[in-house]
Amino acid sequence: MRTYGCQMNVHDSERLSGLLEDAGYARAAEETTADIVVFNTCAVRENADNRLYGNLGHLRPVKDANPGMQIAVGGCLAQKDRGEIVRRAPWVDVVFGTHNIGSLPALLERARVRREAQVEIAESLEHFPSTLPSRRESAYAAWVSISVGCNNTCTFCIVPALRGKEQDRRPGDVLAEVRALVAEGVSEITLLGQNVNAYGSGFGDRKAFSKLLRACGDIEGLERVRFTSPHPRDFTDDVIEAMAETPNVMPQLHMPLQSGSSKVLKDMRRSYRQERFLGIVEKVRAALPHAAITTDIIVGFPGETEEDFQETLHVVREARFAAAFTFQYSKRPGTPAATMEDQVPPEVVKERYQRLIDLQERISWEENTKLVGTEVELLVAEGEGRKDGEHRRLSGRAPDNRLVHFAVGEGEEPRPGDMVTVEVTYAAPHHLVADSGVRNLRRTRAGDAWAARNGLSGKEQPGVLLGMPGIGAPAEQPAPAGGCCDT
Repeated sequence: MRTYGCQMNVHDSERLSGLLEDAGYARAAEETTADIVVFNTCAVRENADNRLYGNLGHLRPVKDANPGMQIAVGGCLAQKDRGEIVRRAPWVDVVFGTHNIGSLPALLERARVRREAQVEIAESLEHFPSTLPSRRESAYAAWVSISVGCNNTCTFCIVPALRGKEQDRRPGDVLAEVRALVAEGVSEITLLGQNVNAYGSGFGDRKAFSKLLRACGDIEGLERVRFTSPHPRDFTDDVIEAMAETPNVMPQLHMPLQSGSSKVLKDMRRSYRQERFLGIVEKVRAALPHAAITTDIIVGFPGETEEDFQETLHVVREARFAAAFTFQYSKRPGTPAATMEDQVPPEVVKERYQRLIDLQERISWEENTKLVGTEVELLVAEGEGRKDGEHRRLSGRAPDNRLVHFAVGEGEEPRPGDMVTVEVTYAAPHHLVADSGVRNLRRTRAGDAWAARNGLSGKEQPGVLLGMPGIGAPAEQPAPAGGCCDT
């Protein structure tokens, strides 16, 4: 299973893996040639199609040498390109879209029996995908989809055409999934949607999202709740109050800015302006003074002037983001922005982008430096334990989702999913370091679940832990669901 793009795609791949395992398949070992290779694609990232066809090209001789091998392509690019994939790569066996991931096992069998490619692209969602089986990549942290699709019409984004209109799950179904996950040992969940805080529009409750956050706070054993990604247009005071008043909702907010210029935001068809965005940031800071706020920013949108770009820099200085996913604008076929006049020259985009990176790096470093000397409780993450000088280090995520590398001494053997308290001793722009040792180790049911999944008694500490980039992991995270779709 190879996944590209946002957290929504990562979660879809968990479902695809669950479907295949239910159908009798087993995950192939890394050093073996798989009988089935599935690409779950993204149509948002730049050069997504080139990356896919390059990988398919590399697989062609492998498949020629193994005639029984099957290749399937799904996700947003499959939804967009449909029959084009089989035309350009006729050795592909199955193409399926974002609305019919549940069809994959049947399509593979049909392709095998008929000995011809099967292309099935549903135009709308028949069943909410969370009803499908899922092979969770983490024993202690999980994505939980509360909605799929998007009702916005941003001029740079193709996702509504590929994921469809927003469809919300009923709150009872969401909470039942969360409770089931907690019973299995999960201690952290991330509520997931293209636009999570618009949740409830499908069944007429404008406060449904804040109610959902509070309800998660009542679930015993659930230690951390996160969500991604909200839209500034739908960010209401009741959500901020729920974040501040629900202890297990983490002091973290990822909210896409895209541009600090109200003129550019209007051209992007983003239904908020600079003042609205900064007003939300101010309210969040007042209610949660130690919250880490992150964002997405596009540089060089068509028509962006130097004055517009200065407005973006102004918002970055005012908001003091802990981090930012920053992107140089590039045309996405099928979007209104791709045909707009006044496309910004690439060399101008590149120069502005570097200035933005330099500013954000400085702010991130300054904000991280403020944490030196403070104690933080970390959810220990999967990843590779490594020696750095005289220290053996593991990694974890702080409540505000900052990445912290911490030193462990002899006899200190925290497992992924356990909690440790450490003191921050060093700050860098993208991570923190805690080299003074573990102040407190709290073994958890989540750590027990990780040990059970990995066939350990619960006390062993393996030399290398295989993990998924994303929740709680030290590897680079996939872009947030709304963030990816926005950019």
